[in-house]
Amino acid sequence: MVHDITPNAQEYYFSSEKCFITELSNSEDDKEMSIAKARVRPGITTCWHRLRGTTERYLILSGCGFVEVGESYSRNVTEGGVVVIPPMTRQRITNTGEEDLIFLVICSPRFLPEVYESLEQD
Repeated sequence: MVHDITPNAQEYYFSSEKCFITELSNSEDDKEMSIAKARVRPGITTCWHRLRGTTERYLILSGCGFVEVGESYSRNVTEGGVVVIPPMTRQRITNTGEEDLIFLVICSPRFLPEVYESLEQD
């Protein structure tokens, strides 16, 4: 069975991570994965977080940044770069450029709010 689950890709919302997100594909009909588009403004670093039981992949579409994953992995990222983030691994990304950093966030299984854990100090 084929499902058309294409939303309006212009509908970004500002997340608690300090970036804009739009869900491209996150449906009960496709529990194996979800796809979102993230947009981080210049000079912004997203909040430390991790996901329980969910692998995340960042596919950089435009801009440049610096990603930090776990305790010892960090590197610069640019268009076409892919970062794989295992479950329960802390992560954040900084926009180091002068334009918005835009990337796809591909989660497997699909992202659910209850798997998100903020690691920021209050």
